[in-house]
Amino acid sequence: MTGPVGDAAGGCRIGQSVRVAVVDDDAIVRSGVVALLRMDADLDVVAEGDDGHAALDLVRRHRLDVVLLDIRMPRMDGLRALERLRAEQPAVPVAMLTTFADEAYIAEAVELGALGFLLKSDAPRDLIAAVKGIAGGGAAFSPRVARWLVRTEATVRIRRDRTARDIVDRLSTRQRELLAVLGTGASNAEIARRMRLSDGTVKQYLREIFDRIEVTNRVQAAILAHEAGLDQEARGS
Repeated sequence: MTGPVGDAAGGCRIGQSVRVAVVDDDAIVRSGVVALLRMDADLDVVAEGDDGHAALDLVRRHRLDVVLLDIRMPRMDGLRALERLRAEQPAVPVAMLTTFADEAYIAEAVELGALGFLLKSDAPRDLIAAVKGIAGGGAAFSPRVARWLVRTEATVRIRRDRTARDIVDRLSTRQRELLAVLGTGASNAEIARRMRLSDGTVKQYLREIFDRIEVTNRVQAAILAHEAGLDQEARGS
């Protein structure tokens, strides 16, 4: 689970720049992230902020395809801003900018609906690819964050005291195949091409899968697929 993970929600408009907001209280870090994103002609950083209150204001004032939120900020931190954004603007994808000093917060961000966890130390090409993947209707993780997630209590809570294999056994063969492909980092469009389905059918399948395995978002589903080994099955097929 190292890269984009398909999301049922729609992505940014085809042929248009990805409109991004970067919110981080460290002006040097924020400027660095903005400069990296602007290296790619397809990304348009249209807004910047320094705390969670600013993030809420930016989303209200701008049409955004991705919001990058620092986890730890004064006045309103990234987690509380994420919680408010999911309630007020659920269609806007939010990814967390993290360091490994933030490990204790990552599990909570998963439950709140973050669609990405990007390390501030990521290589420019990885950060750019992750933002594009999220804007395209997916989710993205730095590889180190993905490995940490599947070892932590976030995964334990998702399993709800049952094994991941027990949970995925509830699915039909077709649903398991789709969940397996999602776990490899495929976007919705990639899932549709690989399984010869329409985008709308993929979204419907994913809604049904979420209900069946009792998860609330795509990140949790991808973690479960990884825990059950489905992503490895899909890569080997």
